[in-house]
This record gives sequence, structure tokens and C-alpha cells, in this order.
Amino acid sequence: MRLQKIKVKFQYCYGIKKLEYEFNFSNRVFAIYAPNGMMKTSFARTFKDFAEQKETKDLAFPERQTIREINAEPELSPEEVFVIEPYNETFQSDKMSTLLVNENLRKKYDDIHKDIDKTKKELIKKLKQLSGLTGRKDDIEKTVESIFRKPLLDYLLSIKDKIESQSGNNEIENFNSIVYSKIFNDKVRKFLEQEDVIGSINSYIERYNELIDKSTYLKRNFTLYQVQNVHRELAKNNFFKAGHSVNMFDGNTKKEIDDEEKLNELIEEEKKKVLEDDILKQKFEEIDKKLSSNAELREFKDYLLDNREILPELVNLDEFQKKIWLSYFLHEKDLSLELIKKYEKGQNDIKTLIEQAKTERTEWENVIETFNKRFVHLPFYLEISNKEDVLLKGNVPVIQFIFKDEEDRKIFNDKDELLRILSQGEKRALYILNIIFEVEARKRNQHKSLFIIDDIADSFDYKNKYAIIDYLLHMSEVDKFYMIILTHNFDFFRTIMSRHVVSYSQCLMATRDNDTIVLEKAQYIRNPFARDWKNNLSEKKKLIASIPFLRNIIEYTQGIGNDDYMLLTSVLHYKTNTENITLQQLKEIFEKYLVGINFPNVDLDKKIIELIFETADEVLDDKERLNLENKIVLSMAIRLKAEQFMISKITDEDFIRSIESNQTWKLLKKFEEEFNNEIEKIELLKRVNLITPENIHLNSFMYEPILDMSCDELKELYREVKQL
Repeated sequence: MRLQKIKVKFQYCYGIKKLEYEFNFSNRVFAIYAPNGMMKTSFARTFKDFAEQKETKDLAFPERQTIREINAEPELSPEEVFVIEPYNETFQSDKMSTLLVNENLRKKYDDIHKDIDKTKKELIKKLKQLSGLTGRKDDIEKTVESIFRKPLLDYLLSIKDKIESQSGNNEIENFNSIVYSKIFNDKVRKFLEQEDVIGSINSYIERYNELIDKSTYLKRNFTLYQVQNVHRELAKNNFFKAGHSVNMFDGNTKKEIDDEEKLNELIEEEKKKVLEDDILKQKFEEIDKKLSSNAELREFKDYLLDNREILPELVNLDEFQKKIWLSYFLHEKDLSLELIKKYEKGQNDIKTLIEQAKTERTEWENVIETFNKRFVHLPFYLEISNKEDVLLKGNVPVIQFIFKDEEDRKIFNDKDELLRILSQGEKRALYILNIIFEVEARKRNQHKSLFIIDDIADSFDYKNKYAIIDYLLHMSEVDKFYMIILTHNFDFFRTIMSRHVVSYSQCLMATRDNDTIVLEKAQYIRNPFARDWKNNLSEKKKLIASIPFLRNIIEYTQGIGNDDYMLLTSVLHYKTNTENITLQQLKEIFEKYLVGINFPNVDLDKKIIELIFETADEVLDDKERLNLENKIVLSMAIRLKAEQFMISKITDEDFIRSIESNQTWKLLKKFEEEFNNEIEKIELLKRVNLITPENIHLNSFMYEPILDMSCDELKELYREVKQL
């Protein structure tokens, strides 16, 4: 839904004491020109807090009550706000992988895995029941990988032949009834790995093997545990009910058994011969006694009492757990083979997709190519080392920075390592690239986004500055993008308007009214001399403010030796003829160089210096904050008053007559030399020399310094100079 407006109310938000404004997004872009120290960075930082859901405060006075209200129609979520700082070395967009996605490839990859995962999930469900591992969903896979040092699917592939032929011997096949979790946990392992416990188990095994060797039907590779499993499987599968029988071999003859009960009686008889042996029972009691001393092992003790046939296996736990898991997979033969089949086919299909992914050109590459074309040539380029995994699996991209020169290339996997060798301009370019990744990802996802852009072109040379402006124009054309561009650079402010990034109606200028930041419609973006002042010379302020511009025109066209140039110089500096120059003389010069003007119908005998001082006095009561002509009039009056004062005091008249250039500065040096004890006056005159020159020697191409200057500061300076 289109963003209609945003109403902000900030109080004690970093450097902003008070600011209220409603941004009406009839067009999607606003631009704010704010002199340094006014509000720009504090405004951006406050929005960044909102985006990151952090508290905003006044850093200097944290005890003050902060108000941060950002009310949008429709509502704006923190994720929809992105603040672009002038430079942030640590910033790296987390949306790079978005630009590496090929939906078609990813869908094919996901479809392959969906089919595999469906069967894997069924098998894991069975394995959970067998193993007793009912915790996290990835416990089975992690357990298998830790035992066999292979992922589950790769392990299954390695035992494919065994499963197909069911070739695990009986010793392995029939461990499927063992509950893995009852034995293989940290407490049991720790107990079974104690030396005295191992000794007791070995002693038990030695006697157990002696008894097995004497048994009629049992063998070391066909123990009680195996024979019981055979009986269980036969009964479960109705073997005897179907009329089948088994032969039991005692070493000489075979005994046919065709009844489930008879087989059970035989097994119980053999079991009794072994397990009821007094010596074996004594050795088991040694183990049982050790278990009884630890309450935490009670569950294992109970399990061992019911399954004492597994004791011989406990002497080698690593091998035993491998036998158990292989037995599980053999038990679930059909599911295991189905999963292997799907995995083998999937591997071949995925291999084809990986090869395609390696050659895939994505929007990520397009961004880098676009960046390299727009911005200055850089000594490094970027590559994705795990491109196919990002494309197919959605992995986080691993960025490699390749630094190159005429002779060699070097790969940096660590961004910080690369930053140490880059120039400041190259670092800033890398930052801009990351910003573009973020912007293009939001564009691709069609996310409504409000960008707060804080002097993004600051410190760049003109070529790259214009490249950034061109990119801002590209952003302004994205339907779901909204921007508030902040800058302290008036030339940049003017350029983004002239290049149609922002409309003139949505260009604002920030000024201060006591403690309140005021955003007003911008003025002077278009040349004020050509568009306004020249046609409104009847307004005294505009007439006076036009004098420096006209002097520039004469300098460019006629040179500094021109009489008219010299006359206007005497209007801007206090000379021997300054007090005698009349409006009639000014009228003649204006009409001589400016075609089609209407010079005001005023008393032409009036002295121009009187008009300047009179108008400056009127400006003192003017409440306008952005008025450029007010500042020029004040600056001219301040300097004329200051020079008039210094000339009246300096005793060396020959020195005064010899001045041809840099008059204010030379008069100040001479005044300091003669009146070095007049400290306060010298400091005041230094302020005049510091502030006024750029405000007077301005032209139609660069008048930013005077716009940055506070009118209140000039008014106060004029009042002080008048007191000299």
C-alpha cells in the first residue's frame, strides 16, 4: 500500500531539541538541506534507532525526556526503514544472497530434496522408535554421523550392498531390539570405561565363552542373544503356524523342531545352563554391585538385568554401537533401500544443477558490473566462493575480495584485512557497493522501503558524486521506494533537484528558531540573481544584494581594470570615494550591463552607502530566517562599518592609499600593529574578516557559505560593529 505521509515529532533526540514536521509523499522523495551541526545526523540516527528498535536519547543530557514519534499512513514497520549513513566501514548487507537466487534452479533443487526428505523422515521415525532417541529432530542424523563419520545418506550409500543382500551376519542383524539410548549416554559410557568395570566385564566374558563352548547348540557367533532373536522373529512372522520347522545341530546330529513352544523350551534350557552358572552369576553380581552404588545408573542396571546377554559386547562400545545401527538399517530394509534409490537419483540431478549454478549469471553479478561502470575503477573485485550452495541450498554467501595489480592477484577472505590496504576513497566505494546490494535486494523483493539518506555523496570527487546522484535517480523511479535525502552540501542539494531526483516542491531547508528546528520550503535552489533579483530591483535588499553579482559579471567580461568594476569595488570596500557614490552611478552601471531591467524609481542622488546602512538597520527587525539577500546586505554593511572604523583610526595614510587588494585583512594587520592593546576590538574585527568575505565575494554558481551562515549571527555582529 502506498505510503501517504509521515508525521515526526522529535524532542531531545541526540542534537535535536525540538522538531515537528509532516512529510506528505505526493511525490516519493524529499530532500533537506541542513547546515552542519543543525539536525541532519541526529535526524538520521533517530530513524536508525527506530529501524533497529533501539531507544533514542539525548547524549549530552540523558536525563532529559526524549520524544520520538514517527507516525505513518499506512503504518511503517521498522524493517521498512533503512538508514544510509555517510560511511560505515562495518556495514555489510545481509541481503546479498537474495540477489544470488535463481528461483527456477532453487525450485528444482528443493523438489529433489522434498522427495528425499519425505522418505528420510519416515526412516528416521522408525529409527527413533528402535533407538529410543526421541529428542530433537536432528538427533538421529547427528548420532549416525558421529559414529560412522559420514552423513546419514552417505553412510546408507556405503552399506547399500549389505542391505540388498541382508548380508550382515546374525551377530549384527539381530541387535535391532537393543535400545541404543539405554546404553549410549554419557553416564553409562563413563561407568563402562572405568578400569575395574572393564576388568569385571572381561572376567564375565571369559566365563561366558567357556559356557557357550560347552553348550549343545550355542556358539560364540550364535549366542543366547542371537538365538532368542531368531525365535522372536520366527514367532512374529508365523513361521511355525505355516507348517515350517527348524533343525538344531548339536555337532553330530540335527534335531527337527516344528513347534514354537518346543523351540522356546530348548532356548530356555540352554539359557539356564549358561546364565544360572554359579561362577557366571557371581561375576555378574560384581558388575551389578558396581551399578547399584550409583542411583543415576538404575535404569541401565534394570535394562542389563533383562538383557545380560549383551554384556560381552560392552567391552568394545564403539564397535557395539556400529553393530546396533547397522542392525537397525537392516531391520528397516525396504525404507533404507527406497531412500538410497532416491538419494542416488537426486545426487545425479543435483550434480547437473550444480554445474548449471556455477555458470549462472545472477543479479549479484549485474550489480557489481553496474557498480564498476558507474563508479571509479577499483583495484579489487568480488567473487562468491560458495556460489552453487547459495544458489541451491540458500547458504550464506562467502565473499572473496580479489585484489589485483598489473603483475599479480591476491585473494582476501577477510574483509578487515582488505580494508587495511585500501585508500579511504576505495573503502567508501566498497561501502557504497554494499548499500547498492541492500537497495537492489529490497527492489527485487518489492519491499516498501523508506530510505533516510545522510550525505551519501560526502567526500567523493565529482565523478563519483554524479554517479551517486544517478543512482539516487534510479531509486526514485522504484514504485515502492520512498526517500528523505539529507545533505549539508548546497551544490549537491541543488543538483539532485536539477537532475529530477526530487521535485522542487519537496525540497526543504532546515533553520533554527531558538531551540526548534524548522523545515521550510527551500529557496535559492535556482539562481536568485537571474530568476528573482534582476526582476525585482525595486526591493532595496535585492538591489543591494545584486551588486556583488554584477561586479562578477564585469570582472568576467571586462576585467578588474575596468572603471565600473573599480566603482563597484568601492561599494563593497570603504575607499576614498565610497561616501560619494550615488544611486545614479549605480543605475548607469546596471543598465549598461543588464538588458531589460527596471531600475527602481528612487532618489538617484542618494548615496549608496547610506542606502546600505539604512537597509541593514531594517534587516535587524526582519524575522525571516532563510533570506539570502538579508545576509548579503548585513555582510556588506558589517565590512564597510569595520573598514570605515579602522581607516579612521590608522595614522599611516600612505599605507591606506597603497592598498590595492585584500583590504580588510591588511587594515586589520595594521590596526593590530598600532593598537595591540585594543584586544576586544581586534577580536571583533577578526570575526568580521573571518565571516564576511565569502558572503560578499559570491557568484551565481556558489553561494553556499552564506546560506550556511546564521542570520542571527550576522545581526549580532552588525550590532557590535556599529558600536565601534
